[in-house]
Amino acid sequence: MKTSLDSFKSRRTLSVGGKSYVYFSLTQAEKNGLKGISRLPYSMKVLLENLLRHEDGVTVTASDIKAVAAWLKEKKSTREIAFRPARVLMQDLTGVPAVVDLAAMRDAMKALGGDPAKINPLAEVDLVIDHSVMVDNFGAKTAFKQNVAIEYDRNRERYAFLRWGQQAFANFRVVPPGTGICHQVNLEYLAQTVWTRKGKDKRGNAVTYAFPDTLVGTDSHTTMINGLSVLGWGVGGIEAEAAMLGQPISMLIPEVVGFRLTGKLPEGCTATDLVLTVTQMLRKQGVVGKFVEFYGPGLDEMTLEDRATIANMAPEYGATCGFFPIDAETVAYLKNSARKPATVALVEKYAKAQGLWRDAKSADPEFTVTLELDLGLVVPSLAGPARPQDRVPLVTAPTVFREALSTRYKKNADEARVAVEGEDYTLGHGDVVIAAITSCTNTSNPSVMMGAGLVAKKAVELGLKVKPWVKTSLAPGSQVVTEYLQRAGVDKYLDKLGFNLVGYGCTTCIGNSGPLPEPVAKAITANDLAVASVLSGNRNFEGRVHQQVRANFLASPMLVVAYALAGSMNINLLEEPIGLGKGKKPVYLKDIWPSAKEIADAVKKAVKASAFRSRYADVFEGDANWRKVKVINGQTYTWDSESTYVKHPPYFEGMEKAPAPLSDIKGARVLAVFGDSITTDHISPAGSIKPQAPAGLYLQERGITPKDFNSYGSRRGNHEVMERGTFANIRIRNEMLGGKEGGNTIHQPSGEEMSIFDAAEKYKAENIPAVVIGGKEYGTGSSRDWAAKGPKLQGVKAVIVESFERIHRSNLVGMGVAPFAFEAGKTRKDYGFTGEEVIDIPGIADDLKPLKRVTATITYKDGRTADLPLVLMLLTADEVAYFKNGGILPYVLRQLMAG
Repeated sequence: MKTSLDSFKSRRTLSVGGKSYVYFSLTQAEKNGLKGISRLPYSMKVLLENLLRHEDGVTVTASDIKAVAAWLKEKKSTREIAFRPARVLMQDLTGVPAVVDLAAMRDAMKALGGDPAKINPLAEVDLVIDHSVMVDNFGAKTAFKQNVAIEYDRNRERYAFLRWGQQAFANFRVVPPGTGICHQVNLEYLAQTVWTRKGKDKRGNAVTYAFPDTLVGTDSHTTMINGLSVLGWGVGGIEAEAAMLGQPISMLIPEVVGFRLTGKLPEGCTATDLVLTVTQMLRKQGVVGKFVEFYGPGLDEMTLEDRATIANMAPEYGATCGFFPIDAETVAYLKNSARKPATVALVEKYAKAQGLWRDAKSADPEFTVTLELDLGLVVPSLAGPARPQDRVPLVTAPTVFREALSTRYKKNADEARVAVEGEDYTLGHGDVVIAAITSCTNTSNPSVMMGAGLVAKKAVELGLKVKPWVKTSLAPGSQVVTEYLQRAGVDKYLDKLGFNLVGYGCTTCIGNSGPLPEPVAKAITANDLAVASVLSGNRNFEGRVHQQVRANFLASPMLVVAYALAGSMNINLLEEPIGLGKGKKPVYLKDIWPSAKEIADAVKKAVKASAFRSRYADVFEGDANWRKVKVINGQTYTWDSESTYVKHPPYFEGMEKAPAPLSDIKGARVLAVFGDSITTDHISPAGSIKPQAPAGLYLQERGITPKDFNSYGSRRGNHEVMERGTFANIRIRNEMLGGKEGGNTIHQPSGEEMSIFDAAEKYKAENIPAVVIGGKEYGTGSSRDWAAKGPKLQGVKAVIVESFERIHRSNLVGMGVAPFAFEAGKTRKDYGFTGEEVIDIPGIADDLKPLKRVTATITYKDGRTADLPLVLMLLTADEVAYFKNGGILPYVLRQLMAG
């Protein structure tokens, strides 16, 4: 790494265990001009250290560093800074298109006469293959083995491409399938809390630098690692690629919301109940684009896994991160998860030397604003039926579902239950048809996983059985989980209830829930039943978990087991029997719920450092299936024109060494008009592909049968599939069609109804630009770069909404799509958008600058015109440069060419 200018003379040496490390001391920087920085939030101190270490007079200046100290005056800032994370984390659904882009950049570099080897990660990159396993088989001991075989059969082409990337790129490691979820693997193995890297000092001598472990990830739940005091957050794949290639991440110095925790969780409550409460509180506060940092005496009552559970759901409460400082619990977790003793010693000594250590005596930092929660007030909870921030106290869950049944799903709760073909049971509204212990949020937490095992044990002993219409699954976030469940002897009870291991990966939460049993699926479709899922995940957006399941509730693994036994959302689990046990005796939730002591004792007995040590000993080697995947050698990729998984993307076609001048948007047509809370799942679904959808027709034209479609997520390396999948979610509602569900629109001026993809193709053929209109919180959810790439390929020039979610706005900029916000609190309704309008947007071609205000013109169908004041949501000078280049990747490519 390069040497810093070190304007504040903060460079120091730290000796730990006989080794010497160079670091940039915040204590010394405070003495040398940065007054008061010891009062900064811990997360801000990490940002400040990053700037001190990378000061070069160009991307990081002394005045940038002073601006962080000056933040203390008003606890906010408009200053743009350049953040350089130590590393990048990817999962395969987002990782494959990122590697596709890098491969295409190498081709483009070669075509422009440059050196393809310049396209190479400069920061360490780990890609964990965890999003491709589906729950095709369940409820049997053979389920895991069968699902793995199907996964390799479906994804062999993608995996061969990743193995090519593994040999082609430096600093690029791949964790094979069947290992775990990227965030849990990061928590349990990859993260170090304090990172080290070899470099040289000003005299050219070899030294080892020590600094806070930081990262960005191509999954929004990268924030989970904030629980281990690692500052990081989710970004789009395109932004991550730029970081990999040595580009700093441009950001504004953030506001920091302090969240004070006091007290202790009451008996019967879980970390899941806590995180759903925190999520609801922070969504209400409004923390989009802000850091959240947790502090207060309540931290001393929390395990690190509980902290990671809260940090994981930062995207759900809208924050950039949810940070916990380093303390004794951090060090204990590093020891218990078998980190090297030298690493553990360095973390403690470095944190104390840097003022990054927190204990009960530490002074509270200064924050922009603060909230407080007494942990003792938390109650058993779920969230749903369609948003993670919509917390529901368990006692009111039946009432909330019945209200949704009437208002959201337009169904009558008194409708008769229907027969299920070939079965001796009936099905009705509110029946739970999926109960899944899945997702990084909770499967990383031994207390709730062990709790689920103990609930299963008590239920089996009392004679309870899972209702026959429930599809059950257990998809832990790592192999460590199955080891401690086996050690505790509770795995056999989970198996008895049908919660057999189905895979190690992100399954139901990402939409990889697999098909419902055919008789159940037929009954739901034939009778248009509003059925439910209960999952221990972090996302429950419409159409995400399963296309036939309307209501989706997030819950702890323990409640997932309970709802599988009850089989319905219409039962009040706190007051009514869950079911009938031995001798037809009613069994209540309290009869099978373990005490906090029972859970703690089981965790202490079963969770051992030896499990972490053995399970991660050869983490990059993979099983026999992985080793059989063919490796293609070479620095540039040999593209297969017949491939339906990996295709050469068009982003760099015809690219010149200098960008073409920008032009204003003239004569644009409205592709769609959307309401509030449109998610990236709505824009670019990750789940199953419908045969009659544009993507399904495309695959069938190439000889792919529906059973081999796989998912949108797995085909993200093929832009032709993904462009057709854009706005194709079956639950998306276009107001141009009166809010009717499905990815259709009205082409103008023909008035013809068709798929959004087909309309976009027509506009492109007619050389007519397209715009999308929306409401509040446009682009919530996953850090899905295809939610920006898809509209770009469909010819969308601008997205005009009330407000954006942080990552999606950044992704649109990264693809050269203009993100506009209505000015002065106006909404689409104030302008009466029907989709028949023509829109002209000036002010793009000239004098482009951050947050530029422009006045667009709306021409209505009757010829009337109206002014449309807009704000162009380019936040920094770097974002203006990306936009002028047609996106961040062309910008980086030109920079590397010039360099």
